[in-house]
Amino acid sequence: MTSDAIIENKVPTEGHAHKHDRSSDSWRRLSLVLVLTALYMVTEILGGWFTGSLALLADAGHMFTDAAALVLALTAVWFASRPATPKKTFGYYRLEIVAALVNGVALVVIALIICYGAYERWLNPPIVKSGSMILVASGGLIVNLVCAWILHSQDEIDLNMRGAWLHVVGDALGSVAAIMAGVCMMVFGWYAADPFFSVVISLLIIWASVRLIKESTNVLLEGTPSHINLAAVEDAILATTGVNEVHDLHVWTITSGREALSAHVIHSYSISQPELLKELRTKLHDRFGVDHLTIQMETPDFEDETFHFCNNGTACFKSERVSGR
Repeated sequence: MTSDAIIENKVPTEGHAHKHDRSSDSWRRLSLVLVLTALYMVTEILGGWFTGSLALLADAGHMFTDAAALVLALTAVWFASRPATPKKTFGYYRLEIVAALVNGVALVVIALIICYGAYERWLNPPIVKSGSMILVASGGLIVNLVCAWILHSQDEIDLNMRGAWLHVVGDALGSVAAIMAGVCMMVFGWYAADPFFSVVISLLIIWASVRLIKESTNVLLEGTPSHINLAAVEDAILATTGVNEVHDLHVWTITSGREALSAHVIHSYSISQPELLKELRTKLHDRFGVDHLTIQMETPDFEDETFHFCNNGTACFKSERVSGR
């Protein structure tokens, strides 16, 4: 045959085992953080009622949204661990990304609500028992720092875990704001400190959430992963002995830490397709971390004329270079 669509996976059994282990670890971490968050949420509700602090009640409300976000993240992890089916050939991996997107949007909404509440408090600052407020807020800070530490080891490779981590960090910053507001009220009698620090923390939450939303959206739109240079991938393929041309090159993310690649490769007659595929697979895995490949092999006298998503250049970036866009 002169052409063949070939799908290769680098040690698939190890990949599935690694994914299963990561899901199990994520489930344990998220469950522990959920228990700690729910327990201290009740503490902050009681503390807010006792001290008359709206800041503590607001922080308790934030912890409630944290708990809801953790339940969402746990649900996504559980679905992601389910096997693929004939109707869901990639399984449920993308639910992790959807959960991350929902968490990011929820964080922005929470931050805006806090800003609105801060505006109302600025006009009429409440008088609270600042000493007890500082004590309760300090306990909340400790709990949130412990939760952030539990989640931190995976927040850089898993967008779903990062969303949960950002919720916890946002709540920790809220506790810091409550402590600082309590100190200002206790020492200086400045009761407007509570809404002031709330706005500062809200802006930090929005800044972190926008990045999470952008990354999640890029995955859902099957955009090129930010850490992969598509032009470098094309150059690496073209530099392989026997490769004459490459087109319809696409790289996308299935789920966090798992990239896929598809391409049409035109090769010379003298090269062995299995040997060329083996070399491409090794090169793309070692240089770019891509271990799920779909490569259609073609010869100069045969090029698949089926529909291509991109006919100008390898993946539409050549024309952008020429036009300067």
